[in-house]
Amino acid sequence: MELKDWLNSINQTKKNLIDEDPLMEKDYSPYIINRIYSGHLDAIMFANEMNMYNFLPKKLQYDFYLNSLRSKKRFSPWLRKDKIKDLDNVKRYYGYSDEKAKQALRILSKQQLNFIQSKFETGGTK
Repeated sequence: MELKDWLNSINQTKKNLIDEDPLMEKDYSPYIINRIYSGHLDAIMFANEMNMYNFLPKKLQYDFYLNSLRSKKRFSPWLRKDKIKDLDNVKRYYGYSDEKAKQALRILSKQQLNFIQSKFETGGTK
């Protein structure tokens, strides 16, 4: 069972997949479903409830979404962290963690960043 099948059954068809085949309950991933619904304004409170009651069986969590959310097309891209330019170079050069490298980027000048970048250039032709 794919993620899109679970989402389609909750969002549009309202067909209970676990009742049709009880063995499919093990394929349901509550964490992923909660994360997806936390990105929608009309479903964020439902996702919050499921996060508070994460100890419930998978079937109950699935039934909650199936019977609580209105039928609607919901699409949003997967949330990702933004790439910060020069972060990897600063981390490698100083041996910093992500957080320390972000702090260092605030105080480093353009000349210093260019110098750090030049240290990691390998040269050659493509």
